[in-house]
Amino acid sequence: MAVQNEFENKRSKTLRWGYLFAGSAFILFVVFLGRILILQNTNVQEIKDDYINKNYREAKLKAARGNLYASDGSILATTVMRYDVYLDFKTIKDTVYSNNIGPLTDSLSKMFGKPRSYFRDRLDQQKKANNQYYSLVKGLDFDDYDRIRKFPIFKKGKNKGGFIIDRNFKRELATTQIGSGTIGMDDGVTKSGLEGAFSKYMTGTDGTRLEQRVNSSQWKPIDYWKVNEPIDGQDVYTTIDLRIQDIAHSALEKQLINFNGDHGCVLVMEVATGKVKAMVNLRRTEPGIYVDAYNYALKDATEPGSTFKTVSLLAAMDDGFIDENTTVNVGNGVWTYAKQRISDGHGGGIYEIADVLAKSSNVGSAKLITQYYADKPKVFLDHLKRWKMFDKMDIELPGITKPFIVTPESKRWNAATLASLAYGYSSRFNLLQLTTFYNGIANKGKMLKPLFIDKIMKDGQVLYTAKPEVMVSKMASTKAITMMTNALTKAVEKGTAKSIFTPNLKMAGKTGTARFEYWKPGPAKYQASFAGFYPADNPKYTCIVMINQPDNSKSFYGSTVAAPVFKEIAGKTFLKTPQNVEHEMLVDKKVDLSKMVEPNVKIAVNGRQMPNVVGLIGKNVIPQLENSGYRVDYKGVGRIKEQFPLEGAIIGKNQRIYLSLQN
Repeated sequence: MAVQNEFENKRSKTLRWGYLFAGSAFILFVVFLGRILILQNTNVQEIKDDYINKNYREAKLKAARGNLYASDGSILATTVMRYDVYLDFKTIKDTVYSNNIGPLTDSLSKMFGKPRSYFRDRLDQQKKANNQYYSLVKGLDFDDYDRIRKFPIFKKGKNKGGFIIDRNFKRELATTQIGSGTIGMDDGVTKSGLEGAFSKYMTGTDGTRLEQRVNSSQWKPIDYWKVNEPIDGQDVYTTIDLRIQDIAHSALEKQLINFNGDHGCVLVMEVATGKVKAMVNLRRTEPGIYVDAYNYALKDATEPGSTFKTVSLLAAMDDGFIDENTTVNVGNGVWTYAKQRISDGHGGGIYEIADVLAKSSNVGSAKLITQYYADKPKVFLDHLKRWKMFDKMDIELPGITKPFIVTPESKRWNAATLASLAYGYSSRFNLLQLTTFYNGIANKGKMLKPLFIDKIMKDGQVLYTAKPEVMVSKMASTKAITMMTNALTKAVEKGTAKSIFTPNLKMAGKTGTARFEYWKPGPAKYQASFAGFYPADNPKYTCIVMINQPDNSKSFYGSTVAAPVFKEIAGKTFLKTPQNVEHEMLVDKKVDLSKMVEPNVKIAVNGRQMPNVVGLIGKNVIPQLENSGYRVDYKGVGRIKEQFPLEGAIIGKNQRIYLSLQN
């Protein structure tokens, strides 16, 4: 019995100690859990502010902007990789540093052309301070980056050689055939040209990465934390044809120099599609020097002068007021209407309707339009409204001006306004609007919206293909369109533009000579222009040429200043072997077009082995790989400098191939 009591006492004592221990442990657990909850709910922001936010940050990884191409696949603007080199001296062992610093400074001296001591002093100083993010050099291209990463110490990489690379993107124009005014820009604030127009497609989605503070002004990327990779933008293929662009650029530049013009522009549009194949804008910066820096074709609205006679007379033709048998007596070439003196530059007598255009008669145009529309100008203006001449053009490119036409509702309207409209005054248009109108005549009355985009691609896949968009399905009757085409053809064969006539290429068009700022004192200022299409019997291209403020002592007429540019462009773009065109017009003085054509080397993936493509032209190789079913990711422009996978590696279908290109 005594033994049993002793056992019970020991058992009770053990249980009491067990309960006491368990209770104490539970109390400690509750206190610990409560402390965690308190920390989570009371000091989170304090800890975040005191430590995390001060020492870590989420940095943006900029997505690469998509490439901008010409219609033939030539790159107009591209995003190229630039490399910034930083050094983490804390990861470089003292023995590695001391044994290799001499050869390293030798290599840096040769690469950057500075003495060894320059680099030795700075590197020793940073090593002593154990700088973890020393900026050595910024903005290296791929070749220089590939060279420097193989230097002593650096070739050991990041963990042993302290070699840190930060990659950045830079937008560069990849061709000299088109200037900054046409290609444009998008810097996040200002948008212009083709870059601004298609920015929504080419802009990618930025990624993020975490960075750790190194010192008060430097942050170091943390590679082992999760990185949200950026998604690069889409590639946009424009309608610009580099060959036609270069021909137009060269012809316009030469004529601007010959006549010492202030500025000028050319537009070439494909008749059947409305695609703008060339857009050149040049302005004088100093004598004999012209640059493409402002888009006059879209952003400037000016009085069109005689090129507008085509518009006014087509209205009368469509209404049936005039036909091939219509004549008008222009007298001695001077006529006063509503106290306004109207005069012609030459000729007189009785003109047939084709002669009014061919001889560019102000008097004839004004007499015909006022005869039929003086008491009902709205009927005349309704034609212009139907042809979208009152509307700001709905195109992708930013900055296009809205046209202006004086109407009876305006305070500027008077009895003479309709006569002024008839021959190209009391109105203002940009050149794209006039080109679109002339293209409608060339397209048998179907007016198409100007197109600047051909297609959009991403990773070798076509996401969008542009198709012609009809603005006006039938501008005028077939009879009126045919009559106008014949009249414009006669203007080249026998009229004011007969100086550019050639029997080998039938052209149709209208000269224009407009005086502007005529209310200001001083020498008269003129704008010479020519608008037309070719071949006249089966039009393929519409072209407009404008040269502003040519030297009056040489000439200021559209027939002698602007029309020859049209002829040169037509001869070079359409005829394989142009004839009866002045020899000097056939010489491309600006660019050797043969250099624009690179031999296309055929590549093949045999046995699923990656071929060697280093050194080949990227624009020739990339389509071949993509057509074979591989996804190609590339940066830069020009020849391939680096490839992954390497030559001989086994690659599967739909595998991504990485290429680095450099001019």
